[in-house]
Amino acid sequence: MKTVTLLRWRGTFQTDMFLYLLGLVVFYYLYRWFREIPRVPDKGDKYVYITGCDSGFGNLLARHLDELGFCVIASCFTEKGEEDLRKACSGRFTTLHLDVKKNESVDKAAALIKDKVGARGLWAVVNNAGVAMPSAPCDWLTIDDYKSMLDVNLNGVIAVTLSVLPLIKKARGRVVNVASVFGRISPGGGPYTVSKYGVEAFNDSLRRNMVPFGVKVLCIEPGFFKTTMTDWIVLGKSFKQLWEKMPQEVRDDYGPDYLDKVDMRMREKLAKMSDADLMKVVSCMEHAVSAVRPRTRYSPGWDAKLFWIPMSYMPTGFVDWLLLKKAIIPAKAVY
Repeated sequence: MKTVTLLRWRGTFQTDMFLYLLGLVVFYYLYRWFREIPRVPDKGDKYVYITGCDSGFGNLLARHLDELGFCVIASCFTEKGEEDLRKACSGRFTTLHLDVKKNESVDKAAALIKDKVGARGLWAVVNNAGVAMPSAPCDWLTIDDYKSMLDVNLNGVIAVTLSVLPLIKKARGRVVNVASVFGRISPGGGPYTVSKYGVEAFNDSLRRNMVPFGVKVLCIEPGFFKTTMTDWIVLGKSFKQLWEKMPQEVRDDYGPDYLDKVDMRMREKLAKMSDADLMKVVSCMEHAVSAVRPRTRYSPGWDAKLFWIPMSYMPTGFVDWLLLKKAIIPAKAVY
């Protein structure tokens, strides 16, 4: 009788504890949801500078913030990008040409922005410009391949931020850096993950440096989304060009059919993994710009939340095993 009573008590206790913990989780998310609802006032007096607005996330964000009433300064690499945005947006909207690899272009843009915002300062800069090519195994690449991407994805982010940081400090505004889940974990070779790890480090150091000045520094870490950066038709062409210019010795290491195997695998994987709803990312970017209490980090995409970010906390040996388990093996692999 005592044993039955004890078992019932244990069962009741475990149920109560589960419900109590579930209640705490629900309460936390409800509290966070309510806390994150308020938006900053006087949007019409706030200037937001966005890089990389020719297409993708930057283009959608520029249009979205314009609709919300912000004074958007959208930088594009091409004249067509500027023209299309001017046609689609309001009279408050400003476009300018920017090549983040060139200091003179960055400085010229900063000078134009300083004249435009005046004493009120710049409310936010969104560092969105980035490239995904060249991407390939490390031994396919040269140091110039690394430099070309780092100049855009990392040095460009730093240069743009520093060029307008005094204006952001004046407004007690915010810096929004678009990194990637691959700034947390590096599943493949090449400079892309190196550049995004660098963005994460810059973001963290800048965030702590700017606390005394009332400036918020936020980071967006998207998973896979359907943009030109995940278009295998574009990426595959670059991949093939790298293969063709490699020394024959390196091609022999991988085998003559390696390129075809990668092509087949990536077409299948990117199609399945890439989310077509770009507004999941844009909504996070908008919240980082406009919320009274923004989050420090945003990880849009279910693959980011449920796979890549959790994996980044796992033991290194386990992660290596998991990622290599289904990798395409080079012809002269020794394991």
